[in-house]
Amino acid sequence: MLLASPALADDVTLPGPGGVALKAKLFRAEKPTGPSVIALHGCGGPYPKRDEQWAQVLTEQGHTVLFPDSFGSRGLGSQCTVKNRTVTVSGLRRDDAIAAAKWLAAQDFTPPGGVALMGWSNGASVVLSAGRAAPDLPPNLFRALVAFYPGCSTPLKNADWKPAAPLLILIGEDDDWTPAAPCEALAGRTPSLVHLVTYPGAFHDFDVPDTPVRERTGLAFTAHNNGIAHAGTNPAARDDALIRVTAFLEAMPVRE
Repeated sequence: MLLASPALADDVTLPGPGGVALKAKLFRAEKPTGPSVIALHGCGGPYPKRDEQWAQVLTEQGHTVLFPDSFGSRGLGSQCTVKNRTVTVSGLRRDDAIAAAKWLAAQDFTPPGGVALMGWSNGASVVLSAGRAAPDLPPNLFRALVAFYPGCSTPLKNADWKPAAPLLILIGEDDDWTPAAPCEALAGRTPSLVHLVTYPGAFHDFDVPDTPVRERTGLAFTAHNNGIAHAGTNPAARDDALIRVTAFLEAMPVRE
């Protein structure tokens, strides 16, 4: 899929958990018609090549997009090789996501009816954590959830886990960083709420444009517990995802 000129971002700061100043990139839609989107980075932190692509696609479809930086806001770099993390999926990253969603929902340029939460890899795992139906989650905060290649093993162990809004999971069938099988099992528990799309021959980061598949080593968590995984573009999967995600968001009803 060919894209037009890149979207332009504003640097914003919003109140995060524990008094942290949560830095973020805000991409405004010229004519906001669909739900605003909080977009959550992976373990490497913000990834401009992927982020700007999605910001462009989504803003062109009427979605304002906010990219909070959970790691940089706390003086941290990439966490992909770090096993004992201080900013965790179910801890500070979940709190960041909910804080960002509340802030974005309160802006006058955000259409009413709930925001969408979207993420990649570690950020997709945050989508499963922050988007879980839970007593402390504000009702109807999320209109839709989108998770690219999340780690599904942890929520799968929780018999009470279910999403608070319709959830779209997209993952490569050959992903050896966050494997597809646990996501298939998780989706099978709540098929009315979770739509799973698996892509044959696709690895991690399949939606990043123009990035040849390469082997990553020294990673903290991988499918085979050996620190080795592959990541890179799968053109067919990428093209499908760009269309599928925007269609999914467009179909989401307003939450009252």
